[in-house]
Amino acid sequence: METCEAIITRRSTRKYMADTVDTEKLQKVIEAGRYAPSGGNNQTNHFLVIQSAEVLNKLVVLAETAFAKMETNENTYPSLRNSILASKKGGYVFTYRAPVLIIVANRKDYGNNMADSVAAIENMMIAANALDLGSCYINQLYWLNEEPSLLAYLRSLGLKENERVYASMVLGRAATKDGLPDRIPLERKGNEATFI
Repeated sequence: METCEAIITRRSTRKYMADTVDTEKLQKVIEAGRYAPSGGNNQTNHFLVIQSAEVLNKLVVLAETAFAKMETNENTYPSLRNSILASKKGGYVFTYRAPVLIIVANRKDYGNNMADSVAAIENMMIAANALDLGSCYINQLYWLNEEPSLLAYLRSLGLKENERVYASMVLGRAATKDGLPDRIPLERKGNEATFI
C-alpha cells in the first residue's frame, strides 16, 4: 500500500477478532513507532506491548473501577464522560477486546512527552493499516495516568517510576468478513487548511 493511501484510508477499528497478531507484523508496527520523530531526537518513548489476555483483563477492571468513581459535569470532555458513564453501568471494556494494547509512556518531567508519544502512535496506526491490521487510539489510560492502583499495576509491568502513559492504541485483525479494517475515508468536516 502506498504511503498516502495508508494515511487517508486509516480508520479506527472498534471490533476485533480474538486471534493473536502475527509476530512479524507486530514487530513492524512497533518499529514504525520507534522511528517516529521526537523532540531533539531524544527518543524517550517507552513502549509496553501487552498481548497477555490476563494483563489486558486486569487493566480493563482497573480502568473501569477508576472511572466508576468519577463524576461528570457539563464541561467534561465527551469521550471521558462516555467512559465514566459506561463504567458506572458496568461491563466497560476500553480496549474493545483487541488482542494487543500498545502503551506509549514517557518521562513525566519531559516537556515533549505527549507530542512524542502521539507521533509514535500515529506512525504505528498507519503501519497497522498498511499491514492489514485494525487499530484505534485509546485515551483512557492517559486520563488515568495518576490513578494510584493503575499506576502501581503498570509499574509492576515495567513502567518506570518517572514515567506516565501519554498515549496508547489497540491492535488486531478487524472483526469483518475478510479480517481487514474498514478503509472508506470519512468526509472531512474540519481540519481547515489555509494556504498563504
